[in-house]
Amino acid sequence: MAYGNLPIISSEAGLSRYLSDIRKFPLLKPEEEYMLGKRFKEHQDPEAAKKLVTSHLRLVAKIAMGYRGYGLPISEVISEGNVGLMQAVKKFEPDKGFRLATYAMWWIKASIQEYVLRTWSLVKMGTTSSQKKLFFNLRRIKGQIKALEDGDMRPDQVKLIAEKLNVPEKDVISMNRRLSGDASLNVPISADNGGGEWQDWLTDEEAVDQETALAEKQEMNVRHKMLVIAMKDLNEREAAIFKARRLTDKAITLETLSQEYNVSRERIRQIEVRAFEKVQDAMKKMAAEQ
Repeated sequence: MAYGNLPIISSEAGLSRYLSDIRKFPLLKPEEEYMLGKRFKEHQDPEAAKKLVTSHLRLVAKIAMGYRGYGLPISEVISEGNVGLMQAVKKFEPDKGFRLATYAMWWIKASIQEYVLRTWSLVKMGTTSSQKKLFFNLRRIKGQIKALEDGDMRPDQVKLIAEKLNVPEKDVISMNRRLSGDASLNVPISADNGGGEWQDWLTDEEAVDQETALAEKQEMNVRHKMLVIAMKDLNEREAAIFKARRLTDKAITLETLSQEYNVSRERIRQIEVRAFEKVQDAMKKMAAEQ
């Protein structure tokens, strides 16, 4: 699919120019988005596809900034996110009733996360599911507990994060040090581009923030419904262990569950992994069918 001359972010140095360029594209009202979606779906109209893509480039940039902490070139992260956006436009079903932003978030995040996982070697990131969980959740939780200062975290902060993610404290410390090369959103933009900070270029009018918030709320509702449906593929024991290990604020330990079910801790871990894979496969299938 050809999109014409879209803005290109060629390097880290060109970020401020790129953010300035994409803000020039108008945002779409619901009825405009619906009609463009219909035009592309029914007639493969390239101009309709281009308008749908360009009106959501700011959403990609906003999501991509959340992955700055992995030490990867932001230009490449945004580019990968744009690939996900284009895939979302191709598969967008306007008659489903959701805004494109809600649907596109899935594709944008998936595309960026696949890029991150491809780029970070398993030696750097670790191979266990708990380490991958820590990899993608550490910065979010640090933000929640106001622990975003440079350098090592306080022992109480490390302990809190370890408990939240059910991982050893030493893994939290190690992963935090690996991800410490983050560049802040508060880095100044050059005067040639109007000054200010990168995050200023991502802040939009109130209506845009409301639209993004609504899209995020809709996404959470959709994910919850899909999770409920996906869990129907699990048997009673798998569902109980999956909930205990993955769907509680503080996961129940393998030891506790092994005693409850009178099996080994390793057996509990195997059931948890199998249940997670079943749920993940079911949700991916449903997302692809949206």
